[in-house]
Parts: sequence; structure tokens; C-alpha cells
Amino acid sequence: MSTLAPNKLLSIKEACDWATNFLGRTISESNISYLIQYGKVKKHGENGSTQVAVNDLKNYYQSFNGSREIEWKKKLGDDLNWALSFDNLREKDTTKHVHRLHPYKGKFIPQLVEYFIDDHTDDFKKDVFFQKGDIVFDPFSGSGTTLVQAHELGIHAIGCDVSRFNCMITDVKLLDYDLESLAKDVNEIKKAISSFETKTNVENFENELYSKLSDFNSKNFPSPEYKRKIYKKEIDENKFAKEKEAEFLKIYNKLVEKYDIKLKQKKSNTFIDKWYIKNVRNEIDFSFEQIKKVKNEKNKRVLAIILSRTIRSCRATTHSDLATLKEPQVTTYYCWKHKKICKPLFSIKYWFTRYANDTISRLRQFQKIKNGSHWITISSDSRIVNLEKELEERSQSFFDVFKKQKIKGIFTSPPYVGQIDYHEQHAYAYDLFNFERKDELEIGPLYKGRGVEARNSYVEGIAKVLSNAKPYLADDYDVFLVANDKHNLYPTIAEKSGMKIVNQYKRPVLNRTERDKNPYSEIIFHLKQI
Repeated sequence: MSTLAPNKLLSIKEACDWATNFLGRTISESNISYLIQYGKVKKHGENGSTQVAVNDLKNYYQSFNGSREIEWKKKLGDDLNWALSFDNLREKDTTKHVHRLHPYKGKFIPQLVEYFIDDHTDDFKKDVFFQKGDIVFDPFSGSGTTLVQAHELGIHAIGCDVSRFNCMITDVKLLDYDLESLAKDVNEIKKAISSFETKTNVENFENELYSKLSDFNSKNFPSPEYKRKIYKKEIDENKFAKEKEAEFLKIYNKLVEKYDIKLKQKKSNTFIDKWYIKNVRNEIDFSFEQIKKVKNEKNKRVLAIILSRTIRSCRATTHSDLATLKEPQVTTYYCWKHKKICKPLFSIKYWFTRYANDTISRLRQFQKIKNGSHWITISSDSRIVNLEKELEERSQSFFDVFKKQKIKGIFTSPPYVGQIDYHEQHAYAYDLFNFERKDELEIGPLYKGRGVEARNSYVEGIAKVLSNAKPYLADDYDVFLVANDKHNLYPTIAEKSGMKIVNQYKRPVLNRTERDKNPYSEIIFHLKQI
């Protein structure tokens, strides 16, 4: 069948046979339906006689995503649901409106939430689990992805997280604003920070440093010639990088001495003491004092999140170590990400202005599509939180809705065992805002590892969260848990929670920030009452 004419039209069944023969492996009707539904191949025919062209199929399977799908299924299994890869989306789609208001490691993309809580059905999602006016609960709400998507769809949402800072991020995303008042306050703070100057010669130092760096990089790391030489192995990158790094470091040190630049702070007791160059710390302290003077409390919170996002980007670290800090970087260095000599940051001014403008734009976009549903965030331990009491104390109107219908279900991504220390990833914010850290209440943190004891503790923790939520759930509830369950813990978690796994969706995770780009998947477990 692979010799058919390129414009030959095939039924879905014939397309399965052709693709199976072409690829040398079984392709199901669901696979072909996915390609049609998501626009990978053009649909021909009407009234139940759907057809596809041979050439469209061939082009897809020879494309990057098509060949990647085949390769990943070889390594991860044929049960990999490529429809949930969302490989057709651009980064601007997966970070739409407020979803990029602040970095957050380990969050899922909004389209994954939307897929399960909206009212569509397809060849893979056979039922509608949530409808407008229902209540969804996220007991590990993180930066609020579930709550934001629920609000966009007109679904009421409750988010609970042990981290006060996480709840703050979510609140800022979901609050209603007088955007004119907010823009005015943001512009005032931008002006104050831009005009702030200490007698440190930093501006003159950076101007000369930029000039010398530009000349040095143009000469030694011309783009794209330098990258091509590495690719063709005409140059030993390790050896050359070390030589040039040492060569420019001499220039850098002379400039530091010339302008009397203070690189390190006198103390290193806290995160902000350790991970910021002295001038950056001065600007952070000044900025926060200005923000404290803002009278509008909601505007003040937005500005605090902008400052937090800014200082996260201005830590004294290399560009390739932003996600996992190693040691403070206070000198110039060879950057493995950008393939040239890079420098640490000496000022927050550019980044604060950039993020301030971006934040206003994103809040404005989201305000246009908000759907008026109720929402609430609770900074508490989901193993013991009393949702009914919290709702009654904090939102009578939401409490009234809850009493009538209870919670329809859960959509959440519990922490993965031994992978992330959730408080530590925002240590700078806890220092800045003087929030109490509750690391000891995290379930499955990195610092506890992935050993037998850690896994057993994780199972008990997640099971307690689900058990605590059950009294607040409607009779015919639906629970969706997004997890990378390589230790096969979730069958036990479901059993301990008095629930049963009725379905599971295995999805490829395509766009990861880690250097490890090996095929990787996660499972969305669907649980119901036994």
C-alpha cells in the first residue's frame, strides 16, 4: 500500500493499514483520528466518510514531530497518548496571559488542565467531567494554573498550598484590578527605581565592561561561525573556552579594581545576602521600600510579585544554572548556553521595567476573558485543612454555592517524590517578604530523597490529602492526578484513599527546561469512589 499515488484518499481504516505498513509498527484508528482532529493532516469527505490523503500522512510521519512520536513510543510504549503532547502549540500559547506572571518550577501547561475540565469530548476523552458552575479543588495549587483555567471557563475553584508565597502568586493572577490605578502605581515605582543611584560607579563600570565584552566576543566567538566549528569538531570547546575565559577575566578584574566595584556583600547568612552582587542588593532594598509605600493593597501585591520575578532573574549565577543554583557567580565566565563570555548582573533596573510592562499587559489580557466564577486560595496543609470552615469564614457567597452542590472533583499535580524543594526554589522571596517557611510540611521534597522511607512517607502524605478532601466532594466525583509514577506508588495511594483508578492517560512531556532531553512521560490518573 506504500506505493499508492500521493493524492490517493484513504478511509481511517485504510490509513491505519497504510501507516502500519509504512512505519513497520501498529498504528491504531485513534492515532489517525488524532492527526485529523488536531490538524496534522487534512480531513477529506463528509457525513461519516472521513478520508485522508496518503501524501499528508507521509509528510507528517517524516516531519520532526511525527518522527519524534514514533521514536518516543518505541522507548516509552504504545500507550503514550500523543494527543496530550500539545505539540501544535507555541510557547506563547502555553504561557498565555497570566500563566507567565512568575516563574514556577514543576507546573503543568494550562492546556492540560483545560483538556480535562472543559466540556468537550473526543476519541480519547469520552465524557465531560466538569461543567460551568461546578467547583474544582486543587490541593497542591502551586502557582494557580488549575484555578486560572477554571476561572477562564466559569468553573469555581479552591486552591490549597502549604506555601504562602505560592498562594500570593495565585492571588495576584486572579484578583480584579483598576488597571488605570495599577498602571499609575507601577509607573511611579519604575521611575523611582530607574533614578536610584548610589555612589558606586556601577553604571560607568558596566558601560566599559559591555564595550570590552562585545569586542572580545566578536573576535573570539563570532556567530554562527564559532558554533559551526564546534558542531564540526574543528575546535575543542572545553580547552578553548577555558583559555578565553581566563584571558577575559584579567580584563574584568582590572575594571573591577579601576571602578572599585564591591562584588560580594559583607554577610552571607541569608539567600539574598549570598546570591546577589552588592549593588543589586542595594537596589532590591530600595525597591521594596518604595513598594511598601503604595496605598492600594492589591497594586502593592502586584508590584511585590514583579520585584520577586525580577530578583529571581538577577541572582549571581550562570545562565545554565538558573534552575539549579550551584555557587554564586560574581565574575565573567564562559557561558555554555550562549557560547560566549557572559557576565553577572549588576543592576535590576532593566529587568524590573521589562517585567512590569509584561505584567500589566498579561493582567489586562486576562481581565478581558475572566468569567466571574468564585475562587479562593488557602495557605494550609491539605492533609488537615477544613475547606468548609475556610469558605464560610472568607467568602459567604462561595460558601453558599458549596453548600448546595459540594466539590465536583479534583485536578492537581502532586509533588513528585524526591524532585523539588518547593520552598527553596523561591528562597529569595521568603527572605524578601519575611514569610514563614514550612519546608517540613512539604510532601516528597528533594531533600528527603527517593529511598524506601521517602516513598512510604510520600504515599501516606498524598493518601491523607485525598482522604481529607473526600467529605467535601460530591457523590459522583472525578479526581485527576498528574504524576510521573516511576515507582508505581499511585495504585497504593488510591487504595489507601478509598478510591479506585478507573483510567489513566500517559502523555509525553515535550518541552522541558532541564538539560536532560531524553523521552519523558507522565500519567494523568483518573480516580473515582469505590
